[in-house]
Formats: sequence, structure tokens, C-alpha cells
Amino acid sequence: MASVPFHYIDLRAFAYETEDVERVERALRHFLPEEFELEASETTGHNGDRILILSARVENADGMRVVLDAIREGADLETVREQVRNRVTENCEFYVHFDKQEAYRGASRLGDGIVLRAKVEAYPAKREAAVENATDALAEQ
Repeated sequence: MASVPFHYIDLRAFAYETEDVERVERALRHFLPEEFELEASETTGHNGDRILILSARVENADGMRVVLDAIREGADLETVREQVRNRVTENCEFYVHFDKQEAYRGASRLGDGIVLRAKVEAYPAKREAAVENATDALAEQ
């Protein structure tokens, strides 16, 4: 089995007061291994409305493979691959945003609602090495 070139993968979604929390959770779980524990924290929006922040950190290789498989199965994989250079920071972090409604339906499409941030393994810890490793991680298996 191929190694996973990430230290961890963070996923986060907001459940706004007008949204069904269970639907937002289901959307986030589209990217996660079964029975993966979600963290939940509550905050208040600009107008005083309640916002629930659902998040998960995947740190083991098998779990990260599940996340990567969900991304690879998405209709926008080629676009994500083409944009890797623009999605990796100087701190070797890879960012991509997915459409929350599409994830609820079981699809991985670019959009708004779910933020994925992955710390890319790179030795030395340089952006160019991280871009290469992130590109390799998104290659079809």
C-alpha cells in the first residue's frame, strides 16, 4: 500500500442555525472513515445566530486514504490536480473547499461549505516538495 504524504488532514464545516445539523454532519462524513468521531463547538454569528462548527482531524494513514479516495472519486479531481500549485502554502499546507450540498449527496465537488486542510509531508519542508507530494497523493490509484 502506498504511503500517504500527509501528517494529518483536517476537515471542517459550519452548520448554520437555518441548517439541519444532521445533514451537515452527513456531508462531512462523506470524506471520513466510518464511525469517525467529529468534534463540535458552538459559536455565535454576526447577527447573534448560533453556528455549530463540526470538525475532524484524520491522523492515521488508513483514515487519510479514505479521505483521499473520496476526493479522487470526485468529478472535480482533474481541476484540483491542475490547481495544486495554487492550493499549497509556503507552510506546506494543502487547502481545498468542497460543496457541502454535493457532499451530502455523496459527491466530492469543489465549492463552499467544507474546508479540507492537509499538512503535507515534505523533506526538506519547502513548498515545491509539498506541491510534488500533494500532486502524487491525488494521482489515481
